[in-house]
Amino acid sequence: MEITYIGRSCFKIKGKDTTIVIDPYNPENTKYKLPRLDADILLLSHAHPDHNHVDGVTGYKLLVDTPGEYEVGGTFIYGLETFHDDKEGKERGKNIMFLIDIDGMTVLHAGDLGHELSAETLEKISDVDVLILPVGGVYTIDAKTAGKIISSIEPSYVIPMHYNDGKENLELEKLDIFLKEMGVEGSVKPEDRFKLNSKSESPEDTQVLVLTPQH
Repeated sequence: MEITYIGRSCFKIKGKDTTIVIDPYNPENTKYKLPRLDADILLLSHAHPDHNHVDGVTGYKLLVDTPGEYEVGGTFIYGLETFHDDKEGKERGKNIMFLIDIDGMTVLHAGDLGHELSAETLEKISDVDVLILPVGGVYTIDAKTAGKIISSIEPSYVIPMHYNDGKENLELEKLDIFLKEMGVEGSVKPEDRFKLNSKSESPEDTQVLVLTPQH
């Protein structure tokens, strides 16, 4: 399995037989270019233009934008309903977290999660190899809340997303705040992509990965 960070909350996950794209953004609503993306499965966490640019992805056999269970070519998707804010969606609506079983490994993409996870939701999540989590605050959870969620899930790896990378005039917190919260500031080297061949490669303690956006 190979994970590439496209930008904002958009990721490409490539397995042996299946390729997934999550939350493609509309270049007209951001200052990012969107590279050409082809996928078997397209996942949309919510209906905001910086997360649901369907026209930016080609070739998909399945589009998922509602909670539930789905399967394509041996890859299983479980969409968990959450909220885009900490007021049960009254401010920004609902959000879908996607639990993905691909190549025998589990990836959880949290979308624009805006709150800590309930005990009921946590019961549906187990043995997460890679957690992809927003950390920038304002529109989603911030670094401190992200740290709490990481502790409650205990993934092998965590990849931060949806933070201020200096290319847009957003109020989001910068990545350094999250890295400081996790106690790894200055010790994490950005990578272009992340490859994981099996669960046996995973560390005992959670490891923070920073992926360089490809936009």
